[in-house]
This record gives sequence, C-alpha cells and structure tokens, in this order.
Amino acid sequence: MPVHVGIIMDGNGRWAAARGLPRALGHKAGAEAARRAIEAAAEAGIGWLTLFAFSSENWRRPADEVRDLTGLMRLYLRSEVKTLVKEGIRLRIIGERERFGPDLVRAIDAAEAMTAEGRRLNLNVALSYGGRAEIVAAARAAMRCAVEQGMAPESLDEAAFGRLLSTAGMPDPDLIIRTSGEQRLSNFLLWQSAYAEFVFQDVLWPDYEARHLAEAIGEFARRERRYGVRVA
Repeated sequence: MPVHVGIIMDGNGRWAAARGLPRALGHKAGAEAARRAIEAAAEAGIGWLTLFAFSSENWRRPADEVRDLTGLMRLYLRSEVKTLVKEGIRLRIIGERERFGPDLVRAIDAAEAMTAEGRRLNLNVALSYGGRAEIVAAARAAMRCAVEQGMAPESLDEAAFGRLLSTAGMPDPDLIIRTSGEQRLSNFLLWQSAYAEFVFQDVLWPDYEARHLAEAIGEFARRERRYGVRVA
C-alpha cells in the first residue's frame, strides 16, 4: 500500500465536450470524482493524498473558466468541511493561495484550522501550484537564510531544502496517478516525485471511481521499487 498518492486530475474539459456540455459542468463533475477518490483513499488506508486541482498555468485560461473554477473551490470549502471533520480528514492547501484573493484565502485558512485534528487521511489540495515555482521559492528562502542568518552554503543539503518546500513534513509520494491517458507530470511535485511510481489511466477524471484507484494501487503493488540502486 502506498503511503502517499498524488493524482493529476485530468480530463474535465474533454468529458464535458464529449457530452456537449459547458466546461463548468465538467469541473463540477470533476469535483464529485474528487469526493469519491478521497473516500476511496480513506477506505483503503492511504495516509496521504495530494490532488492537483488548479495549476499555476490555469490562470491563463479564459476569465470565465477561472471564475467558474474559483467559485467551485469556494462552494466546496463551504459545503464539505464539516464532512471532512466528521471523517477525520485533515485538509491542507499547497500553492500560491494569495492569488485567489482575501475572501477565498480566509475560507482556506478556516478550513485548514477546522480539520487540523484529522488523523484518518491527510488531504493536500494543490491550488495555484507549480513545481518549478515551488522550487524557486525554496531557493529564494535558502538565499535569505544565507544573507540574513549567515548560513553556510555547505549546510544546505536535500533534507534542509525539502524543509523549505510547501510539502515540508510530509512524506514524498510513492505513487503518482494521471488520468485521461496523458503521460506527463505537468509541473506537479517535481522535487518530491524523484522516486515515485507512475500509473497513467485512460479514464477521464469525472468518470473516476473507487475501482480505478484500486487498479492503480494494484499496479503499484506489483512493481519492485529500487530507488536508484542497481539490482543484479
């Protein structure tokens, strides 16, 4: 069983287009699929789940689509937090939350505080997130430490650098899943995924069910993880 699973939730737009529906309804169906995936992960005993919900590149999408996405996030935070608390699920947001404006930032902060005691599942949602931007931000933080605190360059190792990332204190993902048949990381957890296993599933995200997560976990279980060590 993987300790930490990351999911790139891809295919909302294609799902809507195939049905002649507006993209907003594809994103709404994707939110329902996210709810199913969270429930399935908790039932499976996965300790950490990270969902890639809104990338830093998504800000370049049409304004009405960005507005629909942020409205859906606001609705989710308002409607689902009590369920997360009841189910023992701790919510944390990684990414540049400040870009969403003060109202949504306050809603995010409140949701994190309300779910902070959850122990059944650690749920991370990546919002306005980009792996390259995260690494650059960590590098800038290291530079500030060097300038302001006199930190020696030699003291910055991988562990110290990891503590400057938004995932500090979290285990690296064991398994990365991407839906819709695409086979790329798309700037998701670049540092953290160095030794992750990848499973690409040919299913559009709104159609994702518990059985698809079980299939990905089954594929993970069949693999031999080597961590760069040569095996004769």
